[in-house]
Amino acid sequence: VQLQACGGGLVQAGGSLRLSCAASERTFSTYRVAWFRQAPGREREFVAAVSDNGGTTRYTNSVKGRFTISRDKAKNTVNLQMSSLKPEDTAIYYCGAGRPPFSAWHERELWNYWGQGTLVTVSS
Repeated sequence: VQLQACGGGLVQAGGSLRLSCAASERTFSTYRVAWFRQAPGREREFVAAVSDNGGTTRYTNSVKGRFTISRDKAKNTVNLQMSSLKPEDTAIYYCGAGRPPFSAWHERELWNYWGQGTLVTVSS
């Protein structure tokens, strides 16, 4: 599966952005999809993930209540709506696809396919 992430940009603190992860393969809808992020000098960390049917989601604590992950079956995309952005959200955001168990969604190594990343910069 080839993934393409887009939607990043520069936004002021408190603002919003929507990231999208797209794939051309129809099999994309059978994969779980996650968003990870990597800030300068830090390891890639889990942000959010959604099940193949869109019915189950999971978030890291620091984004709960501010970010929403969802699937758009018609467009074959997974979106990450980010609101109330903070400077500490600044990072390159990557989408990944795979079939890890729910209990291991935060494990970067278990996601098989990755997009190229999109940069999100939040200014204070």
